[in-house]
Amino acid sequence: MKFGQALKIAFKNIRSNKLRSMLTMLGIIIGISAVIALVSLGQGASQSVSDDISGLGTTKVSINLSGNSEEEVVTYDDLMEFEDLSEVEAVSPTTSGSGTVANGTTSSDDITIQGVTLFFETVEDTSMKSGRFLLQIDQDNRNKVVVLGSNVATELFGFTNPIDKEVKIDGTTFIVVGVLAEEGDELQGSVDDQVLIPFTTAQRFFGQTVVTSADVKMSSEDAVDLGMAKMERTLYIQFGGDDTSYSVRNQSDIAEALTSVTDTMTMLLAGIAGISLIVGGIGIMNIMLVSVTERTREIGIRKAIGAKKKDILGQFLIESIVLSGIGGVLGVLIGIGSAEILSTTMDYAVSISWWTVGIAVGFSVFIGVVFGIFPANKAANLSPLEALRYQ
Repeated sequence: MKFGQALKIAFKNIRSNKLRSMLTMLGIIIGISAVIALVSLGQGASQSVSDDISGLGTTKVSINLSGNSEEEVVTYDDLMEFEDLSEVEAVSPTTSGSGTVANGTTSSDDITIQGVTLFFETVEDTSMKSGRFLLQIDQDNRNKVVVLGSNVATELFGFTNPIDKEVKIDGTTFIVVGVLAEEGDELQGSVDDQVLIPFTTAQRFFGQTVVTSADVKMSSEDAVDLGMAKMERTLYIQFGGDDTSYSVRNQSDIAEALTSVTDTMTMLLAGIAGISLIVGGIGIMNIMLVSVTERTREIGIRKAIGAKKKDILGQFLIESIVLSGIGGVLGVLIGIGSAEILSTTMDYAVSISWWTVGIAVGFSVFIGVVFGIFPANKAANLSPLEALRYQ
């Protein structure tokens, strides 16, 4: 029997049992659509993470001094000495906490309060919307002045100018000296939703006497690795060889870690969704076995007029592949549509790769072959005499 003829017979048998065929394909459709949707969302999340990291800048390095939590092994002045390195452009020690920021009866709770130096503006590449940034005199005198993020300024003051106005941070009065320009959402928290006060003021305000973190801007991308190595060597010596007391990371390290997490979760979810493909394959096998039983007399007649074993085997195998193939195509369409709907309604990033679509459809056909072999082989091995006698 020619392939084209076998294909026509397969479609004819599928059309003659539309409801049963649709229910048979349901497991494949659900599995493929779930895999496509979940992988697309996962890849979109990974791409979003990469874009956010790139937006933070490839020359920024973060230093965490966990070993400074109890005693000041590395001082503020020690960190600022990193500016003497030719690979370093600026160093900005930071300290942070949270509190309530209020303007009269209007207040915002759980606002991130960062204690920063005047170098923060260079390291974080921020710009001012109005007023000024923190000055060295604010740092030296522990002045109670504050720079507001754009969202905080809008929430507290609306459209009025907040410069030189008073705000209370957990009951303590600060003078607003500036408002940052809007920067939008960022991976590590938007500065739009934060307020900045002088580093020394923050240390007293939070009751912190030691430096626990700093951000460093390197002079160029090529200088990052060498500059990090020099800073790590210095910290290794200062902490007496205890490399668990500090960490020096650049944005690519963070990107790799976060991307690895999102990729692992994507594969895990896709694997769980893929289980339904196995269930769908078992459904196809069951229906094909039923079909063999229903068409036993037909098989006997075809064998009696000269159909060979390979013709019967091919006929039922093609029907199984067509069922799983149609289910795979429908699953792809539903999966892409579901991913786009989730992206629109829930503001999720989606990245649909055609290699994923190709693998999904190919796997659905593979399922049809694997689970169609047994019923096809059973049909091919039927005795013509017994098949003709079957009622």
